[in-house]
Amino acid sequence: MSARIFIVDDDDDHLSALADLIVASGYVAQTYDDARVALSAMTDPPDLVISDLSMPGMDGIAFLKELQSRRHTVPVVLLTGHGDVGHAVDAIRSGAEDFLEKPYDSAHLLAVVRRTLDAQAARKEVARLQQVLAERADDSILGRSRAMQQFRKRISVLASVDLDVLITGETGTGKELAARAIHAASTRSDGPFVALNCAALPELMAETILFGHGAGVLAHDAEGRAGKLEAAHGGTLMLDEVETMPMAIQAKLLRVLQERSFERMGDTKVRPLDVRVIATTKTNLRLLDTFRPDLYFRLAGAELTTPTLHEAGEDIPLIFAHFAQLAARRYGRDDPSLPWALSQKLKRQAWTGNVRELKSSAEAYALGLVEFESTRAPTSVAMTLADRVAEFEAREISAVLEAHAGNTLRAAKSLGLPRRTLNDKMRRYAISSDGERKPDKSE
Repeated sequence: MSARIFIVDDDDDHLSALADLIVASGYVAQTYDDARVALSAMTDPPDLVISDLSMPGMDGIAFLKELQSRRHTVPVVLLTGHGDVGHAVDAIRSGAEDFLEKPYDSAHLLAVVRRTLDAQAARKEVARLQQVLAERADDSILGRSRAMQQFRKRISVLASVDLDVLITGETGTGKELAARAIHAASTRSDGPFVALNCAALPELMAETILFGHGAGVLAHDAEGRAGKLEAAHGGTLMLDEVETMPMAIQAKLLRVLQERSFERMGDTKVRPLDVRVIATTKTNLRLLDTFRPDLYFRLAGAELTTPTLHEAGEDIPLIFAHFAQLAARRYGRDDPSLPWALSQKLKRQAWTGNVRELKSSAEAYALGLVEFESTRAPTSVAMTLADRVAEFEAREISAVLEAHAGNTLRAAKSLGLPRRTLNDKMRRYAISSDGERKPDKSE
């Protein structure tokens, strides 16, 4: 497929001549005489941008910086007719891929285009491989708790039936991970998995992004373009944060799901649609006035709730150790140790961000960026004497249990307590003895 190149210049004659050169070289050219218009077309970013430096309204450097602020990674080559070395330095410092002075040699410009496209392709391939490695490392749904075992079983059941699925769960509980697991274990696993973040949908472009558009509908794209629905044909479309989808789009999506066919925006051709929709949300859709009840029932062919870390509490040290090890190996560090006392502290901490927060803390711990104690939220209320005594007692019990590898009989003897009293205190302070490996034979 030929590379798409945006050309931005307020000089109509130069714009036309450069577009002819680009097209004659086998590329697809889209021209703009205003940087702000080109910026609005970035919902479908090109492979390369060639922009004039001096333009009214928004100049080339301002255009480049705006692209970067919106986190677009498309490379930019800037052109100027002024021969200003200072502008060239500013352009390169601002992140321009290259800088050419007008009049330029056509062969030189095409060589810059080829080199830039090759470099961009290489960067994308490296990013793709890194993403594949990251997904393979992180795609396991870890845990031995009853909650996680039931969760994996439910995913297995849902993967075996070709129903649309609604996944509900708190922030950071792995809703997208669950969606990918359902897709990977289903008969659609060889098809595409297309994710769409509904919260990031610009309302004016939402219909185009989801349904695509016909030929000539948009001035900058005469050939028409497929949307996310069409891209997911034969596979799975994940609608992340579906509760944020605009009401007008909800009505159109409902019809698509009912008919299993759609039309691109501005096109009359009816296209069949073979897709499984998995929607994710952190709220109860039935309680939202801004979400259509009929769309909810259409999406919820089956429902899945992701467990919180609180529900899978005994798995917290396992998940923490997994992410810490991945981070250490990614950056060439030694595998970090996880003391038994720390594993107990992890289980007592309130992880309001669930796995996402736990992963962040594990990576910081593995890289030595933060002492784990500093990740705990400070208490806003002064501790009473009873609270201080309880905290001291819990800390001492944890330390003695660690010294005896979790053996409660030996720990009770060391503390001078009856074993039943120790067990009562462990329950009170949410201290577990899962570190115990070798029960005392005298028990």
